[in-house]
Parts: sequence; structure tokens; C-alpha cells
Amino acid sequence: MAKKSAIEKNKRRERMVKKYAAKRAALKAVTADQSATMEDRFRAQLQLAELPRNGSKVRLRNRCEVTGRPRAYYRKLKMSRIALRELGNEGMIPGIVKSSW
Repeated sequence: MAKKSAIEKNKRRERMVKKYAAKRAALKAVTADQSATMEDRFRAQLQLAELPRNGSKVRLRNRCEVTGRPRAYYRKLKMSRIALRELGNEGMIPGIVKSSW
């Protein structure tokens, strides 16, 4: 099980990313727009820099929804390999069965 503080920090970041997503996208569009004036692009870049860093999507960490483990994460199932194995052996995940030969 991961530290509760690390899990909560990541949840806080997720909320912040959701809060600032539209504003960041608009400012990034202005900075990437070649037809805009250099002053407008620079102003948008400064406004983007003033936004909180944790509002950036890059700062999120994929974590297992069962245990909070940050490594060996399967995106499709949103869980780590360890949780996948345990729940798969118990028959809790549809379509996954323990192999034997």
C-alpha cells in the first residue's frame, strides 16, 4: 500500500488539473498561434507561467486504484500488476483466469 499522503497529493493534483485545463489550453493555443503578434504570444506565455505548476497534466502520476502503487501500472485496467494478479486469482476481474498447463 502506498503512503496516504502521496495518494492524496496526486488526487489534489488531479482536481487542480481539471480546474485549470480550459485556461491552460486557451493560453497554449495563443502561444502556438503563428498569426498572433509577438506581444500577445509573450503575454500568454507569462500568464501560463503564473498558473500553478500542479495544474499541468504532466505532473500527474498513474496510480493503482486498488493499492495506490505508482509502478507496474496497467492503463487499461487502472491497476498495478500485483493487484491484477490477486483480483484475477479470486475471479474478480471478468475475462481473466489463472493459466495452467
